[in-house]
Amino acid sequence: MNLIGHFVDGKRVSGSSARRGDVFDPATGRRTAQVELASATDVAVAVEAAERAARSWRDASLARRTAVLFAFRELVHARRDQLAEVITAEHGKVLADAAGEVQRGLEVIEYACGIPSALRGGYSENVSTEVDSYSLRQPLGVVAVISPFNFPVMVPLWFVPVAVAAGNAVVLKPSEKDPSAALLLAEWFAEAGLPDGVLNVVNGDKEAVDTLLEHPAVKAVSFVGSTPVARYVYQRATMAGKRVQALGGAKNHMVVLPDADLDLAADAAVNAGFGSAGERCMAISALVAVEPVADELVARIAQRIAGLRTGDGRRGCDMGPLVTAAHADRVRSYVEAGVAAGAVPVVDGRDVTPDGDPDGFWLGPTLFDHVTPDMSIYTDEIFGPVLSVLRVASYDEAVALVNASPYGNGTAIFTNDGGAARRYQHEVEVGMVGVNVPIPVPMAYYSFGGWKSSLFGDLHAHGPDGVAFFTRGKVVTSRWLDPRHGGVNLGFPTQT
Repeated sequence: MNLIGHFVDGKRVSGSSARRGDVFDPATGRRTAQVELASATDVAVAVEAAERAARSWRDASLARRTAVLFAFRELVHARRDQLAEVITAEHGKVLADAAGEVQRGLEVIEYACGIPSALRGGYSENVSTEVDSYSLRQPLGVVAVISPFNFPVMVPLWFVPVAVAAGNAVVLKPSEKDPSAALLLAEWFAEAGLPDGVLNVVNGDKEAVDTLLEHPAVKAVSFVGSTPVARYVYQRATMAGKRVQALGGAKNHMVVLPDADLDLAADAAVNAGFGSAGERCMAISALVAVEPVADELVARIAQRIAGLRTGDGRRGCDMGPLVTAAHADRVRSYVEAGVAAGAVPVVDGRDVTPDGDPDGFWLGPTLFDHVTPDMSIYTDEIFGPVLSVLRVASYDEAVALVNASPYGNGTAIFTNDGGAARRYQHEVEVGMVGVNVPIPVPMAYYSFGGWKSSLFGDLHAHGPDGVAFFTRGKVVTSRWLDPRHGGVNLGFPTQT
């Protein structure tokens, strides 16, 4: 049985802990490896390596940092198919989806290659007589990144390239469910010239997380996961005096107005609802149909679902399995709860016949109609291929429904009315909005993040917010005296 360890101080290592976690191929249900679950001592060793590396890396020139980022970008680009295969083998998403994940991660690497421009400060001459002021941004030191199972490449790449380019050292704790991709990224960073200790990877569970949240050398924590855990990470790390960005869960709504192109809307609902088996924080899980379009829209969505092939992601299927047996059982329980609550199962994913091993963690696309806001399939983040249709009578009712949600990650509106779209983007209380775009994930030079219980902290991921998060500002006020200066003045300094 393959044993997956850690990456510390430039090499793969084994830790001191005897605890192990199982890694599965979700399409077959077979255990393919075990992963070491780091002890507090193992995490401390990684943090110490990062501390040592941070002292010299912060002084590395911007030219050197940029050269490493460019070399890393070329390695990831050349080996993107290999990375996609690793994602599919441990997460289960289909190869095309895995390749798309790698591409979105590449975009952040490319943004980080422009770090010299992103770190430029400002300069003001003669703020007072012969006194100049200027601003600059400096790295924090050691930062931690805690990433989820659903994007084992993209989410680490949201944070690590920007943190490293800004001059920090990183300890990355990936999900123990699919740990191999993070180790590959660390090895490729080293191959690109990143000094030993600047990027370390520790695999583990809550013990590793808690150690990172409390370790005094860790200055900042970036986290992506469920809302309860994001809240826990934010509260515990901020109490320890750390800077935190903790991205939580979501219940993303797609509002379809009566004037919308229903074929476009139906395509979008299927793509955004069932891509990656719904295991996306930006998945559309609630479709809000403004009458009288619901009947026709539901029929078109059901027609498209009938043409989907669920199965092994290496066989050209449209949708793969869920990540673990336990998670598949959890999502299946929500389908059962929806039926019990009175929602109409237009398509029941429990009946799927997968193109894959019968022991895989399967659940097909599921479509519920006549869902009401009190049902658990609407209120809870299911994180699976379950799309709920809610019917409302008006635009105003749709906006009220979206804004009443405790989540505020992403939303979309489908309409041909520019005025309605502009009004929606202004009124909706959500951090990322799509207009006829079902998954409005920003490009890397903008920042990713939601509102309300979808984000704990003030700064979003990557883009300008990412640079601000991984650096701290400093303002210098200087006077270089010339021979004409002299005399004593005890008065309060003024701008003269």
